[in-house]
Amino acid sequence: MSSDFEGYEQDFAVLTAEITSKISRVPRLPPDEKKQMVANVEKQLEEAKELLEQMDLEVREIPPQSRGMYSNRMRSYKQEMGKLETDFKRSRIAYSDEVRNELLGDDGNSSENQRAHLLDNTERLERSSRRLEAGYQIAVETEQIGQEMLENLSHDREKIQRARERLRETDANLGKSSRVLTGMLRR
Repeated sequence: MSSDFEGYEQDFAVLTAEITSKISRVPRLPPDEKKQMVANVEKQLEEAKELLEQMDLEVREIPPQSRGMYSNRMRSYKQEMGKLETDFKRSRIAYSDEVRNELLGDDGNSSENQRAHLLDNTERLERSSRRLEAGYQIAVETEQIGQEMLENLSHDREKIQRARERLRETDANLGKSSRVLTGMLRR
């Protein structure tokens, strides 16, 4: 099972490296090649998402005691995927701005301010999303810790009940022993 996961990890690493390389080349390509490259990157991003889904399914099948390490890896892969998508969006924004400027003959000064403002807003949204996701992760971890504590308390309760039952049996045996000794002393 973990060998499947590791195979998916290797495929994901290769694919993300290719995507990163292509994203960095998009702004420097001629317009015809840019269209083709953008379509290619979109396809590879979909493949990477599918790999992540497969990896997530594999992690769910791993026993709970071993799952933590793989869950951490998945979290980092999902963050990496988010970063790739963000970089790709920025690359596409730059590409679409160039196309628009070519069509309209616009020098882009006013749109540069708008673009900067949009990028700032996008970054704020991404930070907020990361904070929400971190909060969600903390809530999930807290819930898991709570479940573990309840299980421990349940085991402790069982131990205490068994000890109490043994104590009652011992008390009953001591009572019988006391009556037998009292009877023996009377004789």
